[in-house]
Amino acid sequence: MRSGRSAAVALVLLIPFTLAAQRQKVKNDSWYDEKPLHFGFSVGFNTMDFKIIPSSSAYMADSLFPEVTTLLPGINIQIVTDYHPVPSLDIRFLPGVSFGQRNVVFYRNGEVYNDQQKLESSFLEFPLLLKYKGVRLNNVRPYVITGLNFRHDLAGKKEYDDDNPVYLRLRRSDLYYEVGAGFDLYLTYFKLTVEARMANGLRDVLVHDPAPGYPQYVNAIERMKSQVWVLAFYFE
Repeated sequence: MRSGRSAAVALVLLIPFTLAAQRQKVKNDSWYDEKPLHFGFSVGFNTMDFKIIPSSSAYMADSLFPEVTTLLPGINIQIVTDYHPVPSLDIRFLPGVSFGQRNVVFYRNGEVYNDQQKLESSFLEFPLLLKYKGVRLNNVRPYVITGLNFRHDLAGKKEYDDDNPVYLRLRRSDLYYEVGAGFDLYLTYFKLTVEARMANGLRDVLVHDPAPGYPQYVNAIERMKSQVWVLAFYFE
């Protein structure tokens, strides 16, 4: 019993020293973060998805029902331009490229219908985002981020390819709204940032022009909007 009290007293006595040690922890210099303008680069991973609204006919017997069943990994590469007008807010322009693929599976009466539709995307993207930063704790600083991103899909096709059994086509351009959060890690010579972000497209990206001889694929979809999830690592 006495040993338990002694341990508790020792723990209480150690708390002030522990807090003092945290307060006195050396902060790495953040001169690059305090400049009005600084640059960097980013690499990351993505998963691309569609939010599909089936047509009313998709719920009828012998009709096709569309769905994205599997999320596949992709890659992002961006250049960072960061403008720092006030201490807690950054304006970030992050032009770059991203690559990914989405597979749309069609079902008829609960069974998979023919081959899945493999839609590859190679985006040029131009996000303009606002980054609101919290209080820095030693060498870590959390933040939230939001803004708009214009993406142009270089893999979008103007015509159907007779040699490729894909009977859906995507519009090349779309505007996305993006929200996310992350944290800055202040290292000795640079800042490493880890960020998770979600992007939702604002327009119907499906071209409602059926492939000759295969109208059932397009006719099964009323609207199809793009969605992208990103995990990015920034070096600034």
